[in-house]
Amino acid sequence: MQLSRLTKGLDILQISGDTSGDVSSICYDSRQCGEGSLFVAICGHMSDGHDYISDALKGGARYIVHEKDIHTKPRITSIKVADSRQALGILGKIFYRNPSADLCLIGITGTNGKTTVSYILESIFNAAGLSVGVIGTVNYRFDGNVFPAFITTPQSLDLHRTLRKMVDSGVTHVILEVSSHSLDLKRVNSCEFDLGIFTNLSQEHLDYHNTMERYFLAKKILFQEILNIGEKMIINVDDPWGQRLFKETGKKALSFGIENECDVSARNFILSPEGIKAEIKTHHGNYTINSPMIGKFNLYNILTATAAASSLQISEEHIRAGIENLKKIPGRLEKVSKPGQPAVFVDYAHTEDALKKVLQNLSRFEKKIITVFGCGGDRDHGKRPLMGNVATTLSELAIITSDNPRTEDPLMIINEIEKGILGDTKKHSPKNLTKNFDEKGYVIIPDRKAAIELAIAIADVSDIVLIAGKGHEDYQIIGDRRISFDDRVISREALKKLPKA
Repeated sequence: MQLSRLTKGLDILQISGDTSGDVSSICYDSRQCGEGSLFVAICGHMSDGHDYISDALKGGARYIVHEKDIHTKPRITSIKVADSRQALGILGKIFYRNPSADLCLIGITGTNGKTTVSYILESIFNAAGLSVGVIGTVNYRFDGNVFPAFITTPQSLDLHRTLRKMVDSGVTHVILEVSSHSLDLKRVNSCEFDLGIFTNLSQEHLDYHNTMERYFLAKKILFQEILNIGEKMIINVDDPWGQRLFKETGKKALSFGIENECDVSARNFILSPEGIKAEIKTHHGNYTINSPMIGKFNLYNILTATAAASSLQISEEHIRAGIENLKKIPGRLEKVSKPGQPAVFVDYAHTEDALKKVLQNLSRFEKKIITVFGCGGDRDHGKRPLMGNVATTLSELAIITSDNPRTEDPLMIINEIEKGILGDTKKHSPKNLTKNFDEKGYVIIPDRKAAIELAIAIADVSDIVLIAGKGHEDYQIIGDRRISFDDRVISREALKKLPKA
């Protein structure tokens, strides 16, 4: 594509060199540059793309977009812009022929529920005979293709490239999980959304945002700055931050909830170990749904998806079918045990609020709960004692272990978790725990595999074991190494070792 065409939408401060040449590719990683590439130098948190301009040129790059002053060689075109991140999104949008304009693009943001809502919506769209693409935490998928997700929301250039592939394969509707990081880092600014969804907000990512106010303002970008007046919004008004968003956006939004007056709600609902039965009230009418998913928080997820699908004129018949067809979601209260074994669930809950909601819902079944959990390293320290308090308060036994310790000492992370545990809570020794333990408390087992194995070994057939924090992840990050580790695989192996009834 001709450089002059690509740069039309940029806020250019200065340009030097020939602008009539053709750009073969766009890259922000110097290692991806080839002959005739355009390299965008981005100032990152870990490294600065301006330091890699010489590497990009060695790889064949001929055009450089930058925001710092640089010195370039002859025959190289340099384009100085006010914001390289913003420029990358605009360049990607033009280079890949504005793919989001050819799709119904739905953005879901919030602390918890994004992945579950994306799966429910995908199931509803499939029931309606639509061609769906999903970009989210678990993976990116469309047209029978599944790709690993290294981050929830891709970099803007990668996002436009993926959306173009989806359009070219016949996809009509795309569900995108939009993280607060991606909003703050302008990864989705150049996308044209048809619908924005807000699930809820609770403490998470404060290592990045520092305060809940800044975290909220990052989420708000989707609704106040990116969505246009004519586009639709779905907001949870049972969530305090959702109520604030609803009031502050100044746009017409569709509200959902259970506790407050809203457009889409649930009543006469029954929550059981077998699933959810509820009467759903919408502006189009009322109808009853049955879902195999468990818990009140999943009822909220169902309401979220219902409100979204309803706003897109999906019929009641297809909404009900989509909800009822969805049997499980990877790593979201995913049951890995069989009849005759302790009920073992693997869940992605890695915040205080998510863990609290899962445990509160499991507590409804009036069974002994053993919870295995930890906290990720190099992430929000403030949530660690909060999670320690929730796990020990709502479980009969909490087994504190490693999550993804990354570059932190696992024992230091566990020490911070312990600070939230009430002083009179008994600290057990792993050696003294048996199936018949009868005193509420907690135990520390830094090795995650050993922690899972102990939880299942001491669980009675009538007990519940919750393994929280990693969900669908099939790896563990220790130091700078990513090793193979899947809570579901480890759990199934441990369950096989139980004596048969």
